[in-house]
Amino acid sequence: MKVENIDIEATIAKVQALVREDKELSAATKSMFEILILIITLLANRLNLNSTNSSKPPSSDPHRKKRPKKTGKKAGGQKGHAGITLKQVDEPDIVEIIDINRRKLPAGKYRQVGFERRQVFDIDISRIVTEYRAEILEDENGKRFVASFPERVTKAVQYGTGAKAQAVYMSQFQLIPYDRIRDYFTDQLHLPVSAGSIFNFNQEAFERLAEFENRVKAELASADVAHADETGINIGGKGHWLHCMSNDDWTFYGAHEKRGTIAMNDMGILPLFKGTLCHDHWKPYFTYDCTHALCNAHHLRELARAFEQDGQKWAKKMKKLLETINCKVNDAGGALDAHESQRYRLKYRAILKQGETECPEPAKPKKSKRGPVKKTKSRNLLERLRDFEQDALRFMDNADVPFSNNLGESDIRMTKVQQKISGCFRSMNGARIFCRVRGYLSTCRKHGVKPSQALDLLFNGKLPEFL
Repeated sequence: MKVENIDIEATIAKVQALVREDKELSAATKSMFEILILIITLLANRLNLNSTNSSKPPSSDPHRKKRPKKTGKKAGGQKGHAGITLKQVDEPDIVEIIDINRRKLPAGKYRQVGFERRQVFDIDISRIVTEYRAEILEDENGKRFVASFPERVTKAVQYGTGAKAQAVYMSQFQLIPYDRIRDYFTDQLHLPVSAGSIFNFNQEAFERLAEFENRVKAELASADVAHADETGINIGGKGHWLHCMSNDDWTFYGAHEKRGTIAMNDMGILPLFKGTLCHDHWKPYFTYDCTHALCNAHHLRELARAFEQDGQKWAKKMKKLLETINCKVNDAGGALDAHESQRYRLKYRAILKQGETECPEPAKPKKSKRGPVKKTKSRNLLERLRDFEQDALRFMDNADVPFSNNLGESDIRMTKVQQKISGCFRSMNGARIFCRVRGYLSTCRKHGVKPSQALDLLFNGKLPEFL
């Protein structure tokens, strides 16, 4: 690895040799040098990490430049692309007739033959106050009879379902903080609303979705393929974990203090799951009795790091092979035939065999030490690809298994956006509200139901048709 034309590895090796050969250095001084060399090595390894060779997000890349791939197509929308250009509607909301000033026309007789149409699309942001007046009748004896109000109208003054749906949409889908939602309602709608009321709207949505959460758990537990991932979240200033399990149709989120099997068991999906689980090789997932498929997007990044930082040539070949197989699988419609699959599998093993020579297992020290011998990241990656060949290449033979866990990572990504925009969750209750409501909105989008429409249905006591 080189930094500004300085070969870090060669320099460290030279220093280590000098320390070993110097007989005048005490054992304590040599230990200090070893610690310093270790720290320098760790820091140097971090210098060249970016989104292409690690799990760091693209936004952290220094001097990031977006380089669009060359496709040979002209710029702009392609033929057959569904555009979003404004088009005139047949039934406008308001029609204004513009008469011709006939005094400016030449003398003569004229008859109307039609109109030239132009339409202006605009919005009207305003509040709507509906007053319900229940008729009161009194008989000759003075006894009064009052008409019944609609079931949802229970107070002298209250917020309507539209206001609640809009507040929850802004809070849980657009991830806007409570104070900014309050400002929007006050400034734009002239409707006073407190942060406490917004929380109550979210709490109501949470309670209405209790049956939905049971349904999504059952659907995922019986699914043929599912994706799993987890990410750190901040609740009340303390680190917690948000777990996600999803597929093309359903999304479940769950917040927990733990990251491993304790949390997964508490959520009650994986203990019942018997299909194929796509994940990033987090060890607790292997404790469940199901078929596993590893995320090759992770493998590609790790292979890039192994080549760029450790100079592992086998890693570059393996990265190219996995990318080639993925293209072939897509061209074949989802899976390769048995003959072609075996051919690529032999290439896979041949590259790993080259890796065994290039990146051998570290020799055991002569003096016995407790615990296993520390291995390099490249060696650990090689052994993982070797020992979990079936799980890494499962996408090649099963059309239902994807190349990567990108769906799971995509479903969980908005959690990080929420943390950036709104900060930490104040309580575990707030995190649970986010998980359940966000899972509902994500699931609805997967079925073609817009989030605003889904929330309108929810607060009106209904659910989308697919539920």
